[in-house]
Amino acid sequence: MSTTRNRLITIALITGFVGLLIWSTIKAQSVECRVCVNFNGRENCAVASGATAEEAASTAQTTACGPVTGGMNDAIACGRIAPSSQTCRAK
Repeated sequence: MSTTRNRLITIALITGFVGLLIWSTIKAQSVECRVCVNFNGRENCAVASGATAEEAASTAQTTACGPVTGGMNDAIACGRIAPSSQTCRAK
């Protein structure tokens, strides 16, 4: 009886902890940005979310740069250029 009760308590605590992690992760993502970059004649767009518009836009730009760059130097250069378009909205 005690073993079953301990298992149920453990399962309840783990479930509560996982739920708290999911809730805090979703709650922190309050802004969503869509960023398009044009790098070396290639264009790509990406969407990302974050706690602030700056964080979401930076993540979206990094993601958008991935497919249009060919190596670390290009990825860094692409991350430093102004996006061809950027729109952000609160979630």
